[in-house]
Amino acid sequence: MWIYFTLMAAFSQSWRNAFQSKLSQDVDVVGVTLARFLWAVPLAALYLGGLYYFQPASFPTISPLLIFFVVGAACMQILATALMVKLFKLNNFAVGAGLAKSEALVAAILGTIFFGTSLSLFGWGGVLIGTVAILLMSSRQGIKGLSLQTLMLGLACGTSFALTSLWVREASLTLDLPTTHRAAWVLLIVIVLQTLMLVSYLAVKRPATLRKLQEHGKLTFMISLTSCIGSIGWFSAMAYQSVPYVKTLGQVEIFFTMLVSVLWLKQPVKIKDGLGLVLIAIAAIMVMWT
Repeated sequence: MWIYFTLMAAFSQSWRNAFQSKLSQDVDVVGVTLARFLWAVPLAALYLGGLYYFQPASFPTISPLLIFFVVGAACMQILATALMVKLFKLNNFAVGAGLAKSEALVAAILGTIFFGTSLSLFGWGGVLIGTVAILLMSSRQGIKGLSLQTLMLGLACGTSFALTSLWVREASLTLDLPTTHRAAWVLLIVIVLQTLMLVSYLAVKRPATLRKLQEHGKLTFMISLTSCIGSIGWFSAMAYQSVPYVKTLGQVEIFFTMLVSVLWLKQPVKIKDGLGLVLIAIAAIMVMWT
């Protein structure tokens, strides 16, 4: 199940990133970040209601540990999304999305040290190969072509996404519910918190940004829709499986990202990226085999 959910998430997220890249041309970083969550609340609530309709279950018990993890995940995901939008502004879409995928290696390291994650030697090999592939593909001129600013921003983005994923998994493990229900509850709570925080901030500090999102209503809705579908996939996959495995397999997103970049955004991708794609395929196979 975690493999199917991960592939669904990777496909959906590649489109969400593309829509965000488009919106970032006219809307500031905070506004583009809010677009990810704005319409996701009713969509996530509808998904949760559907789960209870087809598979009735008890309601969750809210514990202090759950609150800590969901608040931490909500804040980290906002920060990660904002950093990725800044990456889009520094480089092209494929580069920004690629550097954000450094989260797999960071999640493996942090998960092993702080969260009791256990990876086999074969699993570590898949994580490292996937990371090399992402770095290789994250510059038109190879790894040396990346500026220090871009690399540091990419690492910060990947670390923020990694912490988000690790805390999401920990939050789901505190709930005594079926796996999909656990993931759906965590998703809904996180999205509600994120939406309240960002809407409150923009209403007070940048009301013009809210009007901009209204002007780009269709694009904003598509970002929220693809983001919600992607989050359902990620949260569910991480409820089933350890984060490093999910995120390494999730690097297949770069396949979809490159297709979107070339066919929809009309941004060129060089032939050298073929090697990176082969390495990502190898990493994905190693992780699934493990």
